[in-house]
Amino acid sequence: MLKDFRTFIARGNVVDLAVGVIIGAAFTSIVTSLTKNLINPLIGLFIGKIDLSGLVFSVGDAHFRYGQFIDSIINFLIIAFVVFLLVKMINKLMHSTEKKPAAPSASEAYLKEIRDLLEQQQK
Repeated sequence: MLKDFRTFIARGNVVDLAVGVIIGAAFTSIVTSLTKNLINPLIGLFIGKIDLSGLVFSVGDAHFRYGQFIDSIINFLIIAFVVFLLVKMINKLMHSTEKKPAAPSASEAYLKEIRDLLEQQQK
């Protein structure tokens, strides 16, 4: 069982996944900073408040922080868009690196013509 686990961990997919999770966590902090420090002040200029995360409404003793929810939505949209661009770029690279079948050489084309002519004569 330990050997199977070691084989599973040593496969490239698991290592790639671990690297992706670590980079994703670091990327999330960058997007959060982008949202809080650049995008929110820009949006705040239009709605009159600088800090969206401070938007709150209260009902009785309950406080609803809808500004923080808006921050989370903006973060999600940015991350989803960047992941979409990365997947699209990777798919484009994967398709461009696939080898296309080589065009037949002149001698192969002539041989194919001779074969076709012989088939026609036999019919």
